[in-house]
Amino acid sequence: MLHARMLSYLDEVARCGSIRKAAANLNVASTAINRQIIALEQELGEPLFERMPRRLRLTAAGEVLIEHVRETLKSYDRTRGRLDALKGTKQGHVSIATTLGLAAGPIAKIIHEYTQEHPHVRIVLQGLFADGIPNAVISGDVDLGLGFNLQRNAKLKTLFGLDVPFGAVVAPSHPLAQREKVRLSEAATYPLVLAEQRMSLRALVDLALARVSVTPRPIVETNSIELMKQYVHLGQAVTFLNPLDVAEDRLAGRLRYLPIGETLTQSMTLIARHRGTIDPATSRFVEHLKRSLTQLTESYA
Repeated sequence: MLHARMLSYLDEVARCGSIRKAAANLNVASTAINRQIIALEQELGEPLFERMPRRLRLTAAGEVLIEHVRETLKSYDRTRGRLDALKGTKQGHVSIATTLGLAAGPIAKIIHEYTQEHPHVRIVLQGLFADGIPNAVISGDVDLGLGFNLQRNAKLKTLFGLDVPFGAVVAPSHPLAQREKVRLSEAATYPLVLAEQRMSLRALVDLALARVSVTPRPIVETNSIELMKQYVHLGQAVTFLNPLDVAEDRLAGRLRYLPIGETLTQSMTLIARHRGTIDPATSRFVEHLKRSLTQLTESYA
């Protein structure tokens, strides 16, 4: 029969792909974890992990079991949250994966505002490429996933969505800086700093440029939104970002955001597991996130 210690052992080994690493993270002896897993495999009559030269990989039976393990652990956390709520402390735990751009942009301030109101809630945030966010939610690594143009999956549900424009971003000294808006083909005549190919924004930018018969030849490609902004701030280059990415820089006068004459948008969605239930702390965070992002997006309308 699975008990709390075994649940945490299985979950950590599955995440790490190694009994030794899991033991170090949990501060227990690796032999203890190995012994428990072997005993459980004997009881179930099925191997849970495939022993490979450098790592452990879940078998089909292991995949089925780990889904149950993580749902059980989540259920326990939700129950603890409800018990804490009865005591009036509003404690809880929220885990979210989001894109590198959003993690470097408005999310820090949004989380800060939430934790000021709910100081007993712990937030865990992972910055990932967009194509890794759905899997992080499905696997139970995180409760929520926030990103642009996320891949659809029957195991996921959308909690809310927003259409967010993207535009040209330039330094205050740039020749285009005083424009109210700019055409994409004109912005592309300047040196370009673009998101690298794995980022969701790059595919949209390339498609938009193709529509105006421009082949992008960036001088810099990077997965760092911060580097893109800093490089543009230093000279005459142009990059393309959404207004959420540059909200703080715009207010501080470090960068200018120029809407593009052609209406170009990204679809931003917040996702969760389809079969999962949302605990009170996470539900409150979802409402705060939705309200904050909507207000920020509408300010650029």
